[in-house]
Amino acid sequence: MGLVRKLYRLLKAMAAVALFGYPAKNLKVVGVTGTDGKTTTVNIIYWILKKCGKKVSMISTVGAILGKEKIDTGLHTTTPSPFALQHMLRKIKDRGSEFAVLEVSSHGLDQYRVLGSNFHTGVLTNITNEHLDYHKTYDNYLNAKSKLLTFSRFAVVNADDKSFKKITKKILPGNTKLFSYSDSGLTPQINRVIKKRFSEPYNQMNAYAAVLAVKTISNLKDKDITEAIKTFPGVPGRMQEIKNKKGIKLIVDFAHTPNGLENVLQVLKRNTKGKLIVVFGCAGERDYKKRPEMGKIATKIADLSVFTAEDPRHEQLIDIFKQMKSKLDNRKNYIEIEDRKEAIAYAINHAKKGDTVVVCGKGPEKSIAFGDTEIPWSDIEISRKIANE
Repeated sequence: MGLVRKLYRLLKAMAAVALFGYPAKNLKVVGVTGTDGKTTTVNIIYWILKKCGKKVSMISTVGAILGKEKIDTGLHTTTPSPFALQHMLRKIKDRGSEFAVLEVSSHGLDQYRVLGSNFHTGVLTNITNEHLDYHKTYDNYLNAKSKLLTFSRFAVVNADDKSFKKITKKILPGNTKLFSYSDSGLTPQINRVIKKRFSEPYNQMNAYAAVLAVKTISNLKDKDITEAIKTFPGVPGRMQEIKNKKGIKLIVDFAHTPNGLENVLQVLKRNTKGKLIVVFGCAGERDYKKRPEMGKIATKIADLSVFTAEDPRHEQLIDIFKQMKSKLDNRKNYIEIEDRKEAIAYAINHAKKGDTVVVCGKGPEKSIAFGDTEIPWSDIEISRKIANE
């Protein structure tokens, strides 16, 4: 059955490419994959090219920009279906874009959704445990992510990531650019601007990757690249600060993996004078192995963790919470509140001046899944409303 399904997906992807006339053939396409940092890296690449006068489009989790048209790519979607993707690429080509920047998921790579994307450059931000409900093992997940690099003429790879040694044993393009925190491979001028624009080390890494990708597909001058970085507006739902009347720092972030949650909490902890409070959950019917790790990370770094609903789907929240608590070693600095709005309100109303509240897991998403139903939802709007009541 698995082989039949695989063949079906391959034929479906080939049909989509044929139907829309292989639109990526004459585009310079950058694909970005990784467990964390994909969306930010895609948006930085897009912004640099756009600000430097290039005709560029992008398709990412937070939406697609096809020429001048902005469209919603759907709920919980990173890489669209083959027909949707090829249709978008056709629009990108017909509207005069020279460049296309695509956010690429492991599912999209494994299911041939990006077949025919004609990747010029593949970017790999990092690989940590995620989506093991689908891939079953870390090695399977790594192999799926690695496909982007083997499909690309150029590769940009994170030498600091634990996946690096395994990646280097696989077939990589001859032109592979490496970046790390200690050696980005960029000029001191660009490094200085990146570190000034992005205070978070993980976002500095995303910016390194983005600039190296830009350099593989264009001849832009360093001066123009740095000017673009200085004006980068950020990404909705990624370390997005919500202004409020309570005198607290209120942040909404998409962090939904152990690595992502740890990075966000460590940065906020260092920059918080008072207490750090985090609100988050773990998605139902998804990788359950990360739940104990996320519970442990949150209670170790934050002063208070509020466990709540995050797309539970058909799972019972009591079961999800039980797994999140399974490695807490008798820590008591957490509370369980099933209703996500109540959880956010509890965190905000218990915070005092100088404290930081961060709401993680949903970021810019516009719905929350209960059973088969997608209920309209926005962490950003709910947090803003509660904090300013």
